[in-house]
Amino acid sequence: MLNIVTITVNIGTKANFHSFPIELPPADGEPGSTELSGLFVEKPPENVVAIAGSDITFTARVDSTTLTRKPTMKWLKGKWMDLGSKAGKHMQFKETYDRNTKIYTYEMKIIKVVPGDAGGFRCEVTAKDKCDSCTFEITVEAAQQEQAADILSAFKRADAGEDDGSLDFSALLKATKKKKAVKQEPEIDVWELLKNAHPSEYEKIAFEYGITDLRGMLKRLKKMKVVEPKHSEAFLKKLESCYSVEKGKKIVLRCEVFDPDVQVKWLKNGQEIKPSAKYVMEANGNVRTLTINRTSLADDAAYECVVGEDKCFTEVFVKEPPVTITKLMDDYHVVVGERVEFEVEVSEEGAHVMWFFEDIELHKDKDSKYRFKKDGKKHTLIIQEATLDDIGMYHAWTNGGHTKGELEVEEKELEVLQDIADLTVRATDQAVFKCEVSDDKVTGKWFKGGVEVLPSERIKMTHIGRIHKLTIDNVKPEDAGDYTFVPEGYALSLSAKLNFIEIKIDYVPRQDPPKIHLDTTGNMVSQNTIIVVAGNKLRLDVEISGEPAPTVVWSKGDKQITETEGRVRVEARKDLSCFVIEGAEREDEGNYTICVTNPAGEDKAVLFVKIVDVPDPPENITCTSVGEDCASIVWDPPKFDGGAPLKGYLMERKKKGSSRWTKLNFDVYDSTTYEAKRMIEGVMYEMRVFAINSIGMSPPSLSSKPFMPLAPTSEPTRLSVHDVTDSTCTLKWLAPEKIGAAGLDGYVIEYCKEGDTEWVVANQELCERQGFVVRGLPVGEKIDFRVVAVNLAGRSPPALLGQSVTIREITEHPKIRLPRDLRTKYIRKVGEKINLVIPFQGKPRPIATWFKDGKPVDETMVNVRNSNVDSILFIRSAEREHSGKYELVLKIENMEDRASIEIRIIDLPGPPMNVKVTEVWGFNAALEWDPPKDNGNCEITGYTIQKADMKTKEWFTVYDHNRRPNCTASDLIMGNEYMFRVYSENLCGLSEEPRMSKNTAAINKIGLDLKKNPYKEMDVSCMPKFTQPLVDRSVVAGYSTAISCAVKGYPRPKIVWMKNRRILGEDPKYLMQNNQGVLTLNIRKPSTFDGGNYCCMAVNDLGTDEVECKLDVRVATDPDKK
Repeated sequence: MLNIVTITVNIGTKANFHSFPIELPPADGEPGSTELSGLFVEKPPENVVAIAGSDITFTARVDSTTLTRKPTMKWLKGKWMDLGSKAGKHMQFKETYDRNTKIYTYEMKIIKVVPGDAGGFRCEVTAKDKCDSCTFEITVEAAQQEQAADILSAFKRADAGEDDGSLDFSALLKATKKKKAVKQEPEIDVWELLKNAHPSEYEKIAFEYGITDLRGMLKRLKKMKVVEPKHSEAFLKKLESCYSVEKGKKIVLRCEVFDPDVQVKWLKNGQEIKPSAKYVMEANGNVRTLTINRTSLADDAAYECVVGEDKCFTEVFVKEPPVTITKLMDDYHVVVGERVEFEVEVSEEGAHVMWFFEDIELHKDKDSKYRFKKDGKKHTLIIQEATLDDIGMYHAWTNGGHTKGELEVEEKELEVLQDIADLTVRATDQAVFKCEVSDDKVTGKWFKGGVEVLPSERIKMTHIGRIHKLTIDNVKPEDAGDYTFVPEGYALSLSAKLNFIEIKIDYVPRQDPPKIHLDTTGNMVSQNTIIVVAGNKLRLDVEISGEPAPTVVWSKGDKQITETEGRVRVEARKDLSCFVIEGAEREDEGNYTICVTNPAGEDKAVLFVKIVDVPDPPENITCTSVGEDCASIVWDPPKFDGGAPLKGYLMERKKKGSSRWTKLNFDVYDSTTYEAKRMIEGVMYEMRVFAINSIGMSPPSLSSKPFMPLAPTSEPTRLSVHDVTDSTCTLKWLAPEKIGAAGLDGYVIEYCKEGDTEWVVANQELCERQGFVVRGLPVGEKIDFRVVAVNLAGRSPPALLGQSVTIREITEHPKIRLPRDLRTKYIRKVGEKINLVIPFQGKPRPIATWFKDGKPVDETMVNVRNSNVDSILFIRSAEREHSGKYELVLKIENMEDRASIEIRIIDLPGPPMNVKVTEVWGFNAALEWDPPKDNGNCEITGYTIQKADMKTKEWFTVYDHNRRPNCTASDLIMGNEYMFRVYSENLCGLSEEPRMSKNTAAINKIGLDLKKNPYKEMDVSCMPKFTQPLVDRSVVAGYSTAISCAVKGYPRPKIVWMKNRRILGEDPKYLMQNNQGVLTLNIRKPSTFDGGNYCCMAVNDLGTDEVECKLDVRVATDPDKK
């Protein structure tokens, strides 16, 4: 009995869900129950059938509650091909995390499934020392327009009678007579009957089962028939299903054919591949290989190997190296209609960059307002005219990096920084109307009395930056009137009046006292006060009357102004005195006096000239506080306001290292404190401020010191109580989940009594570890604890214990946990360091005491250190006297526990005793000795015996690790006298000195006769015979080649090379070599003429032998020229 489990897979671009029934064996125990194992809490289905052209999504979920770090997921196809490098339009990967359930969700989405996506897939998840994997299979079917679920309802006509089948529901509804209950028969699959039946029986089966549309049935039957795949007899081993190679590397496609002489064709995407330097095709026996050199993205394709009618297929995936982003995207703050260019720089030229607006991918469509530009490694997204709909976050993605930038768009607002002033001029003077607006790109038109003013020789209109000027030379009476400047694209106009003064000469008496006639209109804001904008020209025409003509003197303070040329000058005309300041400066401000005198009298007037200018830049731009995405900025007003009240300030910011400043406000801000928002945490920013008055905008202030938006961490996690005594409580916790760019400086531990609200800080300095002992707590009280993480941004939310802790000691019996390696004899060499760590447990803190051989240890020889949880016995340099039985006693009041450790310190042994030669016979000598007096405090493991003849006295080892106290030295040389020495050996090694033998062993000479065997010379003569034949070759014309064979024979045979049975002479094209019987014929740059049969003949006195091969020379072809 099989259970049916339905697994749902999301297929299609819309939320279409298809269910695939999968038969599973019943689990042991409860029927129908399944259990997931490993790290996965949800896996992709094992078998999925996808329709070509549709979308399909696979989901896997991993529980991270037991994991110490974030898991890593890989999606693989086949055995080893990583699909992460294939991320793009066809394959998309997504990862999400739920903080509440601590579950990671991984999704792989395949857009518009193609037949090449079919095959086996695997997903692997790893987390430190844990891993898990699951496999699934994708089957791709062609799209079908008709449904084959119910063939009877598909082909039954609507007008069939009641007896023509059981599927005409309209006839069933009309029936009024009740029918007898019929025993339900098992359902018959009509399609199986049709598929297995002979075509002559189709009509009979259709009539029996009520199918009247025979033509439609035959069409459907033809479409649904599956052609059984033919078994390939041409291939012994086909190509792998897919290959993967890094860009720029070499890859070899290999298959085996049945016939070693058969010719094969290689196809790429259905087109035949021609041999070239990039594509190298080789045949070696049954093996056929295609080598692709220096792979590029163009080689990512489907390949076929064709043998007659048979084919085998594979797919090559070319992996690109990850492309990183070297220059991040900047933020933009613009007004409606401005051009925006988001620019990034990547590490590889020609890399693919995907642009997104929020979560929507941007494409290069014909009607799209987005334009994409590539210039080497630079990629630019261009928005020609920004609108309010473009506000948001823009992203740039590569397969190895991501960056984002924010676009803020505001409505156009034009601010008038300097209005047009009324002018009063005389004939032939120059009139200049000047205004300044906030946007230097704004153009406009000038009107007089509603009629547009056109440029001429006298009238000129200029636009420099934000300043617009209308200049009228040689003013005439008809030039008087109302003038208006209208900025283009704005409902705004600036107006001023031009007044023309006519000069009238009246008869005056000859003795008329002088008089100054001041015109209080024009630049005078009040009587005798004139306001001039810095940089502008001041021309003050003062009419003077008097007879005779008076003398005019201008002065500033006590200094007279007599210059008639220069920046500050006085011009004299009839009945008129002109005071001119070109390009007014702040130093020109002050009281000016004009004094006119003649014999009839004197007149004097005082004028105050006030110079107004743009203010100085603000000072001391300082960041006072930061948040996760905001910062508070303060500054001091400018020292000089320009002579006009300040209207407010404009702020700009930029990322450190960038040259692009972003405006933060378009409306004038009147305070000296500003909170900048929508910033990115962890990025360094700089700020600057402009001051604005009625004259214009100041230069920018000095940039503030770089600052970084930071946020406090989240609360510490898993706060718990580790230990409690009568006055202390030990707390432990884990680091916060979210730390942020500000890092983590430490922790503050606080406590209070249950029910109180006043928290007491337990640590005076920040605690850097994830544990702390709170001391000085009252016995028996219930105490609440909390821990706060601290960084540059401040304190995090506190982590609280679930319940109060009662401060009371918990008694625990003492127990020594002796390590396993110390339960046996502990052996160390003399001079080594001994460091024994013995852990124990018990409450309150036990008293640990060490004994050696029943007596307390001597602290001058052994160092002991005890802690709350262990005791350490330390000997810096072990000696023989440190050996013995050590005992650790652990006591708590009247309870105790003991543990014993036997320590043995070993040393090198002494030399053996009484070494002597006991017997000599033939070429042998027998030796005996006694064990050493000092065995080094351990068992003797063997002896090393050495010999030396009395002539050379060079020592040679006879035996190593000889366990017995005797041995026999053999193979001694006759006529020599030998002495011997013996070393003893234990676990530490050989004794420092050997023991010499008391006597020597002399090997006497005896008479020996040498009988020589008769020598018979061997006959090595043989006829020539080739041990390695020539092999047929196919080479490319123009590339030097060589053919080789090997021959044996004595006497040395003569070698003759022939081509087409003709002997090759001393042609420099051929180089013949013979190296120890290996014969090589080198052919220099062969042509098609050099092709043919080559023969190598070997001749000596005993006979002749020859071998032959065929050389095929083909012309190289360029695969790009077809």
